[in-house]
Amino acid sequence: MRRFVLSGLAVKAAATALAAQAQPAPGGKCINTRDLRNHTVADDHTLYFNVGGRDVYRVTSSNACLAGVTSTDSIVLRYRASTGRICNKLDWDIASQGGRCIVSEMTRLTPDEVRALPRGVKP
Repeated sequence: MRRFVLSGLAVKAAATALAAQAQPAPGGKCINTRDLRNHTVADDHTLYFNVGGRDVYRVTSSNACLAGVTSTDSIVLRYRASTGRICNKLDWDIASQGGRCIVSEMTRLTPDEVRALPRGVKP
């Protein structure tokens, strides 16, 4: 009986951890994939996406999947969620010629942060 209780606690802890990772985008906003307009590559780990001409999101990968990739290169974006919405970092499935990206963070930039982006990086 004791073993079952510990297993149940472990399952509950794992479910809580996954739920924490799957929180909606900052500000509670999801991205509709049809609104993704443009992207730029900032470095080996960072992409910026123009969303609907209104917002800019920074997507950071934990691996160097963008090494040698420029903003004019194709980025393959597969949609994991069948809803056509990206609500958290786990919904991204990005690949480039540098490999598949492991998304570690997605951040909606403030207007001031967007204005501060270097000219060649702003999508």
